[in-house]
Amino acid sequence: MRRVLLANRELMIGPGPAVLWTYCRNMSTSWTYPARMIDAGNFWRGWDMVSRVPSDWSITNLGACSDWYSGGTPDTDVSAYWGGEIPWITASSLHEFYITDSERRVTPLGLQNGTRLMPRNTIIFVVRGMSLKSVFRVGIARRPVAFGQDCKPVIAHDEIEPLFLANVLRAKAPDVLGIVDEASHGTGRLQTDALKQLEVPLPCLAEQRAIARILGALDDKIELNRRMNATLEAMARALFKSWFVDFDPVHTKLALSGAEGAEGRDTGLPAEIAGLFPDGFEESAVGEAPAGWHLGMLNDFASLNPESWSRATRPALIRYVDLTNTKWGRIEAITEYAQQDAPSRAQRVLRPGDTIIGTVRPGNGSFAYVSEDGLTGSTGFAVLRPRKAQYQEFVYLAATTGDSIGMLAHLADGGAYPAVRPEIVASTQVVCPTDAILLVFARIRTSVQSRTLAALRDALLPKLISGAVRVGDVERFVGAAA
Repeated sequence: MRRVLLANRELMIGPGPAVLWTYCRNMSTSWTYPARMIDAGNFWRGWDMVSRVPSDWSITNLGACSDWYSGGTPDTDVSAYWGGEIPWITASSLHEFYITDSERRVTPLGLQNGTRLMPRNTIIFVVRGMSLKSVFRVGIARRPVAFGQDCKPVIAHDEIEPLFLANVLRAKAPDVLGIVDEASHGTGRLQTDALKQLEVPLPCLAEQRAIARILGALDDKIELNRRMNATLEAMARALFKSWFVDFDPVHTKLALSGAEGAEGRDTGLPAEIAGLFPDGFEESAVGEAPAGWHLGMLNDFASLNPESWSRATRPALIRYVDLTNTKWGRIEAITEYAQQDAPSRAQRVLRPGDTIIGTVRPGNGSFAYVSEDGLTGSTGFAVLRPRKAQYQEFVYLAATTGDSIGMLAHLADGGAYPAVRPEIVASTQVVCPTDAILLVFARIRTSVQSRTLAALRDALLPKLISGAVRVGDVERFVGAAA
């Protein structure tokens, strides 16, 4: 990594696929934070862009352009306060940028006894919690919501477009993480006074709204793709259960083989697929299994933790995935670190097609299918790398069934952090079909378009809110999504 000194800032420059990632160190403090992304071909002009905004923009701060509020928690022992229709937002429930609901809800009575109702378009962000060690969670309410004391809501002033301001905070997440300090027990904390000083570049209201509209359109497309992917995964899970748990094709073939008038009837599958399944069962260690199949373990299909970084082999830029931001099949956030700043647990090398399973509190569902290259996982993951390409979907779905996750949660031991050894994950029992059937099953693949669109949005976001790209020029960026 190359270093450049500018005034009282040290600029560390590292190569990226399409940009130079810059890291600025304030020479009078001890913390480092990622700065904005700037074009590799226009480095010095880009540095000027970082320190200035277009001439027709102004710069304010977060405290000057919004009103701030505090919330709280109604007494959890009073049942009349809970179970209502009003979402109650906390650090543990704030995972989506567009806030519409929460795991916990309060009643109108609960609202009057310990918390506060905020209107639609309130911007809410986490100010206290372990997640602040790696990610700054911020969102904008799409309905009236209440909130706990580990979140802070702000309402944009009349001359500020709320969605624009929310996107400014989203774009400035690396800057915000740079001012996180620690409360008791190592919990991350953001001080209100420091947050209020966060710089906000400010175009006119019309341009704010145009920027918000562009980013909102991308978010809508991303959400649509996520829902489509969730539907595809649900269909894949249903097919997995039918073929490899309930053995429906085998039962159907067995019933047809002995049924009067069965000639000419079929299983509902194409003949070339139906022909791959046996037409009977045989006894196994766990009861009846399709003839010719056998009982095995996940490590028959995947190797466990096959690659790890060492201090000598770590890349200059580490794109880190941790358990906190991996939930129920989704990697919700990827945190980027310079090599020297990455957590010590950032060691697992992840490749497309890997399955990652959280081994600490496994019942929390910290699992996902890895669909992009260049990621590094926490040592808290068991990484399952399929031995053959056609095993990828089978390994992921077998490792993450409700029964598999429930078994791991049951086996986890330890006090505050119950966990299982990675070897326990790899030894999960499965019924082993033939490679020919797995090859057919592997044709069902999850789309990665939403991740591509998210990358486009994240690249566009800092350029739009800093004025480096104006609304009139944005079509060339959005066109890349086509």
